[in-house]
Amino acid sequence: MSSDAKTKRGFLSNPIFHSRLRSENVGNKEKWLGYLLGPCGALLFNAVMATYLNVFYTDVLGLGTVWGGLFLVFFPIVSKIIDAITNVLMGAIIDRTRTKQGKARPYLLLSAPLVAVTGLLLFLIPQVNTTFTVIWVMVSYNLYYSVAYTMYNMSHNLMVPLSTRNSEQRGVLAVFNNVASVMMSGIVVALIFPMLVIPSLGTSQNLWIIAMGCLSAISLPLVLVEYYFTKERVTAESAGQEEQKIPLRLQIKAIFTDKYLMILLVYFLLYTVTSSLKNTALPYFCNYILGTYNDGITQTLVSVIGGIPMGIGIFAVWPLAKRFGKKNVTVVGFLIYAVGSFICCLVPTNLPLFLGGQFIKNIGGLPCAYVFMALFSDALDHLEWKNGFRADGLAMSAYSVIVTAAAGICTGIFNAGLSASGYLAPENVTTAPEMTSAYQKVIENGDGTFSIIFNQPESVRTVLILFFVGVEAAAGLVYALMLMGVNVERTLPLKQAIIRARMEEEARESGEEWVPPETRVKLEQEKLDEEAEEAYRKELKARCERKGLDYEEELERHLATVQEKRAKEALKEEKAAAKAAQKKEKAKAKEEARLASMSEEKRASYEERKAKKAAREEASWEKEKERGEANYRKVKEELARYEAR
Repeated sequence: MSSDAKTKRGFLSNPIFHSRLRSENVGNKEKWLGYLLGPCGALLFNAVMATYLNVFYTDVLGLGTVWGGLFLVFFPIVSKIIDAITNVLMGAIIDRTRTKQGKARPYLLLSAPLVAVTGLLLFLIPQVNTTFTVIWVMVSYNLYYSVAYTMYNMSHNLMVPLSTRNSEQRGVLAVFNNVASVMMSGIVVALIFPMLVIPSLGTSQNLWIIAMGCLSAISLPLVLVEYYFTKERVTAESAGQEEQKIPLRLQIKAIFTDKYLMILLVYFLLYTVTSSLKNTALPYFCNYILGTYNDGITQTLVSVIGGIPMGIGIFAVWPLAKRFGKKNVTVVGFLIYAVGSFICCLVPTNLPLFLGGQFIKNIGGLPCAYVFMALFSDALDHLEWKNGFRADGLAMSAYSVIVTAAAGICTGIFNAGLSASGYLAPENVTTAPEMTSAYQKVIENGDGTFSIIFNQPESVRTVLILFFVGVEAAAGLVYALMLMGVNVERTLPLKQAIIRARMEEEARESGEEWVPPETRVKLEQEKLDEEAEEAYRKELKARCERKGLDYEEELERHLATVQEKRAKEALKEEKAAAKAAQKKEKAKAKEEARLASMSEEKRASYEERKAKKAAREEASWEKEKERGEANYRKVKEELARYEAR
């Protein structure tokens, strides 16, 4: 190991960088702080950028005409190619990182100040001349997206897959993670910003800088909250064991020959393309089709219709996914999504009917918003079962490359459409002009300047309607058809059991004593608790001597508090176990009552159908298991040849 690697590992081994979570099960602190509150800072900052950065470039900086309109067409595409490359590099770096804090979490810590500083530089652009502005825009854009946000987003997205192997707990974390994203993009950015913030900014760059500076200040501490209240339990399973080096080509082969991951990645590519076009077009569509420029209500209405279903989904989606399956609920959702999108496509200028179509579409989009990452995590476990190794970083690289590349391409396509159709950007003046038919309105900005808003030609209106509602009309049906074949969750518990058995076998073959991961982590935690208790007693004794307190009395009070806390935790675990047992008994009683209500003939028919279904599923599993085991042996042979070189 290099001295740098040792230093890095030692640096992060300092207790100040330890996760504040102790339990091997996902608890409330982890859900509410690590996966809901913590991500809100960076996600809010990025959601504002995703919706309004292009507006800032076209309407505030006036870059839509630079190089005959070509700058805003090709600059996002080229930048996202760079971003895609850094995503791949970041994935490889994460896969090779081994620290006390895990392999992804350390980059949450490092990204916290970088996201805040580089995000502000996107707007803090000195007005020297056009060439200087263009250079600053290109450099600041790539510092934020290709370096800072890539680092944050890659590590953030890996927290759910690396948090636990418990599929149910992982699904809950995925919901909380997506709630954070929805809260920022669907509530704060989509409701508060268009209603209260954006109308007051107008086209004044100074006001935009102040607003973005506030967001920058918020993002830094919240990313640190996410870092301290997340934990990589999956990574901890291999802690202390010799790490097997997996060739990159083998990881690439594993990902791009896995049918489940390929379907999910292609689906996500298409979904990202349609969503990116829609999100980029949103403020323009509301400014010129449904309402007037920054009127503070039109975009809010559209967003409220999107936010209400998302609020409902917090409580409805995961229970439905647990009962009917994540894939099944998502497929049905996309069929509803298609119906709503078709209504919007038919009536793009009729506000009441359009909002009705949006509501239906967003109801259908709930499952994909809340359970996709849990389904993606299941596919990563399937890949580990089939190949004998995990490729989280590389898989997340592919996921992130899709996000970044699609966003850049879509922004370029959108700006090309605006330029080709003759988009008229607002003009910033110091004196209010006389109103003419060419103007939609004249806005007085908060700094005393005025913005002239032009009426757009019909060609621009057509482009905005196409990008905002047209591309999604048939998308729902395509997504539903694609996801029909993703049956990964059906046999996931069986595959996870095999993964665990392999770990045990490998430990024994190497002469090591097999200790289950959860037991090992528990023992390590007990040791840490003992060390913490010893340190606390020393500090308590010193404090008592300093303040003249009775050490034995204070220690007794402390021990009583600790004992009370442990008793509460034990009672909580006991109640959870009793609740699970009661639920199981209730389900059993319900099934028995159902059978008792049937006639003998119907019961026999029901049992026969049930037995046939079980036989089909068993036969299907045996075939899949045989293919998976054959692939596993083949990969093992390839790894043996690689290590023998």
